[in-house]
Amino acid sequence: MGDILFLAHRVPFPPDRGDKIRSHHLLKGLAKLGRVHVGTFVETDQDREQEASLAAIAASYCLPTRSKSLPRAGMEALLGNRAVSQAAFFDAELAKWVGDTLARHPIDKIFVFSGQMGQYIPSDFAGQVVVDLCDVDSEKFATYAQESGFPRSVLYRREAALLTAEEVRLARSTDTTLLITEKEADILRARPGAERADIRALGNGVDTEFFDPAATDPHPALAGQGHHIVFTGQMDYPPNIAAVERFARRILPAIRERLAAQFHIVGRAPTPEVAKLACIAGVKVWGEVPDVRPFLRSADAVVAPLMLARGVQNKVLEAMAMARPVLASEEAATGIDATDGQQWRICRDDGAFERAILDLAADEGQAKNMGRAARRFVVENMSWEAVEAGLADILGQAEARHHDAA
Repeated sequence: MGDILFLAHRVPFPPDRGDKIRSHHLLKGLAKLGRVHVGTFVETDQDREQEASLAAIAASYCLPTRSKSLPRAGMEALLGNRAVSQAAFFDAELAKWVGDTLARHPIDKIFVFSGQMGQYIPSDFAGQVVVDLCDVDSEKFATYAQESGFPRSVLYRREAALLTAEEVRLARSTDTTLLITEKEADILRARPGAERADIRALGNGVDTEFFDPAATDPHPALAGQGHHIVFTGQMDYPPNIAAVERFARRILPAIRERLAAQFHIVGRAPTPEVAKLACIAGVKVWGEVPDVRPFLRSADAVVAPLMLARGVQNKVLEAMAMARPVLASEEAATGIDATDGQQWRICRDDGAFERAILDLAADEGQAKNMGRAARRFVVENMSWEAVEAGLADILGQAEARHHDAA
């Protein structure tokens, strides 16, 4: 195997949010297969501090700062008749580096993480190309369009249409297209033009040595009386915002009529609308914390009441690895084949979340058994080692098989 070119829309360090967790472990898996050259972006000073970690694993790298404003990206997208998501991640420096790197090094495989980076694949590259879309982003924007009023609905509809065309183009012109779940893969397979593409599911994993309750101390603020319910996630992400608003406003008040419950919202960059939830009795908004594990370790229950979710939710896997009873919506449960009622609870409406919290609070033994079963499930079935093995199988194919140059 020759060298590998890895392109990602965010620097894969530290692995502390959904996309970075996946790209981090995929990069580690690729580095076990050969020398990897990495092109990726930094967005903050904290991202720039990760350069040493990137240098330690990459044979060479390009790390430009992504500072393009959304209005500028929108204007470029309109002028170029392409998605805003693509325009936002185009950088001339990175494009030049890709060409120079392919000319200087014996690269025979390109691995693209996220659809925004597909624009950097040279049309004349003769080696194997794998693109990991993670989720079908066009479907997400189509949902946003349905749920939004004018003029946002028009903008979202345009983004959905252009991303659909790009996703199909990538599926047809690359050797293998990856999605996190079979459900997402089926969505793309059903797109006109993608019927003959090699589209596969490669799931997420969880680091069960890092997320281990035996190696984590409880959080002192959650050690007092009361029933502690925890949600973790990036708190400027619309589906997470909607999830915590749903729980804080619609579910928690009914629970508190019968149980002294506290709802802890843990995650970086809470928006003003999330911060306002702290005014509701029993809600604590923590914002960014150094480590989510003590919160998970101390939780009586972890909830994932998402109404829109794409792919496997890392937050759910991490809570299960920490041996917590997890209560998830059907949307948040996608791609995790745990058994409802044994390794977690699937809650199909607000009342189901309320009943599950009260049931588990009344039966401590049931809650502990569910947590133990949850950890056993992820240790046995959802490790990153298994994901890396699947990646090695895909990259180990003898010949590239470009489907369609269109």
